[in-house]
Amino acid sequence: MFLCNFAPQNMDTVLEESGRQSWVTRLHNWRVEHVSDKMFLLILAFIVGLLAAVAAFVLHGIINQIVALLTSQFSKSSANWLYLVYPVLGIYLTSLFVRYVVRDDISHGITKILYAISSNRSRLKSHNTWSSVIASAITIGFGGSVGAEAPIVLTGSAIGSNLGQLFHLDRKTLMTLVGCGAAGAIAGIFKAPIAGLVFTLEVLLIDMTMSSLLPILVSCVTATCFTYIFRGDSALFTFHLDTEWTVQRVPACLLLGITCGLVSLYFIRTMSFAEGIFSRFKNKPYVRLAIGGTMLSLLIFLFPSLYGEGYSSINLLLNGRTEADWNHILDNSLFAGQTAMVLPYIALVLLTKVFATSATNGGGGCGGTFAPSLFIGCFTGFLFSRLWNIEEVGVYVPEKNFALMGMAGVMSGVMHAPLTGIFLIAELTGGYSLLLPLMIVSVSSYLTIILFEPHSIYGSRLAKEGRLLTHHTDHAVLTLMNLESVIDRDYMAVSPDMELGQIVNQVSRSRSRVLPVLDGAGTLLGEVDIMHIRKVLFRIELYHHFMASQLMEKPVATLLDTAPMSTVMKTFERTGAEWLPVVDGTNILKGYISRQRLYTLYRKMVHDMSED
Repeated sequence: MFLCNFAPQNMDTVLEESGRQSWVTRLHNWRVEHVSDKMFLLILAFIVGLLAAVAAFVLHGIINQIVALLTSQFSKSSANWLYLVYPVLGIYLTSLFVRYVVRDDISHGITKILYAISSNRSRLKSHNTWSSVIASAITIGFGGSVGAEAPIVLTGSAIGSNLGQLFHLDRKTLMTLVGCGAAGAIAGIFKAPIAGLVFTLEVLLIDMTMSSLLPILVSCVTATCFTYIFRGDSALFTFHLDTEWTVQRVPACLLLGITCGLVSLYFIRTMSFAEGIFSRFKNKPYVRLAIGGTMLSLLIFLFPSLYGEGYSSINLLLNGRTEADWNHILDNSLFAGQTAMVLPYIALVLLTKVFATSATNGGGGCGGTFAPSLFIGCFTGFLFSRLWNIEEVGVYVPEKNFALMGMAGVMSGVMHAPLTGIFLIAELTGGYSLLLPLMIVSVSSYLTIILFEPHSIYGSRLAKEGRLLTHHTDHAVLTLMNLESVIDRDYMAVSPDMELGQIVNQVSRSRSRVLPVLDGAGTLLGEVDIMHIRKVLFRIELYHHFMASQLMEKPVATLLDTAPMSTVMKTFERTGAEWLPVVDGTNILKGYISRQRLYTLYRKMVHDMSED
C-alpha cells in the first residue's frame, strides 16, 4: 500500500529531474560543439547584464509604488503621525518574509558576495536571485532608512553565480560571472557603466585580467542600455553646473575630503557598534523589532528626510538655488517653516542617518549602506559649504557643487573605493567638469580613513576572520584555498595500548610515515613516527614488549580546523614537517595535511590566477 501511494510521485520526481538534467546536458553538449568558451562567457555576461537591469527596474518600481501609496496624502506643512507606524510595519513584514519564506539570512548583501568569492567558490544560493528584491522593496517602501543598491548587487551576482553553476563552470569563471552581475547591477541602477566596472575592481576586489575585463564591460554596457530602454533618460539624481570650478577652491576641496574621511570613520564605527548591540538579541527577533522599530520610527517622525533611500532630499540639495528652495528640506517635519532650523536640521539628519540605517537592518529589515553613504555625503558637503560661506573662510564655494563632491567623498571613505566614488558621481550627474575636484575630495577622504580603518565597511567583517580576498596574489590564493579540501582523512590510527607487532601491521597499510595515537573518543594523544622507531620496527622479539603509548611522541605542531591557510603555511615553514595533524577545538583528530599536497595545490592556483 505504501509503495502504491508514493511510488508514482517518486517516479515523477525522478523523471522530472532526469528530464532537466538531459535538457541541460544537451544544451551543454551543443554549446561545447558550436560555441567557444570565450564567446559563451560573453553571452552569459549579456544575459546577466540584462537580468540585473530588470531586477533594478522592478525593485525601484515596487519601492516607488509603495511610497506613493503610503505618503501621497501627507501634509508638507506639519508632522505626520503615520511616520511612527509605517517603518515598524515594514520591518515586521520583512522579518516575517525572511523567517517563513526565505528561511535564510539575506542581510549584508555585498559582504555575502565577498564571502562567496573568498570562501564558497563564488557560489550563491538560488533564492538570492529574488529574495533580496522583495525584502528590500518592503523595507524601503515602508520607510526603512537603507539603500536598494546592495540587494540589487546581490541579486545580480546571484544570477551570474547560478547561471555558471547551471553549466558547471569552473571557479574562476564563476567569479567573473559574479563580478558581471555586480557590475551590471551598479551600471543599471545609476546608468554608470564605468562606475560598475571599477566597483568590481575596488569593492569586490576582482582582478581585471583580459579574460574578465571584456565580460564585465559587456554586462555593464548591456545593463546601462536596457535601463535607458526601461526608464528613458531620467536619472536618479539631476544636477546642473551653475558655477565653474576654480583652482582657488583647492584648499576647500582638501578640507572637505578630510571632513568626509572623518564622517566615513564615524559612519563605519557607529554601524559596527550598533550591529554589536543588535547581535546580542540575535535569537530574539521581537526584541530586535521593538528596539529597531521604535528607534527608526522616532527618528523618521522627527526627521522625515530619513524616510527610505532619501534620494528626494539629495535632489533637493543638488538642485536648490535659493534659501527658499533649501528650506523645503524641513517639509513634513515638526520644523516645517522654521527657516532658522535648516542648518541644525541638516546636521542632525547627518548624525542620525547612521542610527536609522542600523535600526532598520538590526530590527529585521533588509537593505544596504550604499544609498546611506551617498545621502550622508550630500548632507556633509552641503553643510560644509554653508558653514564655509557663512564664516567667509576664503573664496566662495557653491553649495550644490560641494554637496555633489561630498557624495563622492563619503562613498570613497566608507567603501575604500575612491575610483568608484569619482566615476559614479561624475557619470550619475554628468558632472565631468568637476572631475578634478571630485578626485581631490575622494583621494583625500580615502587617505584620511585608511589612517584609522584599513578595510571598507564591507570587508571589515571578513578581514577579522582572515577571509577577505585582496589583489595581492599570494594572499588571494591563500584566501581562496579551502582547508577542508586538503585534509587527508584516510589515515591509519593506533590505540595507546596497541603492541608493536600490531603497529607494524598498520604501518604496512599506511600511506604516510606518521601514525596518530587516539583514545576511544578520537582525541589525539600523540604520534608514532616510523622513522623514529625503525631500530625496533623489525625486531620480532620486541613485538610484545612495546606499546604505542611508549613509542609515541608529541606532534611538532597541530592545526585547528578553523585556522586560515596563511597560518597553515607558516606552520609548515616553521616546523619543516611533512605531515601535520588537524584537530578541532577539543583536540579530536580531523585528519592530516601533507606538505607536498598543500604546496602542489598552492602552485596550481597561483598559475591559474596568473595565466592571463
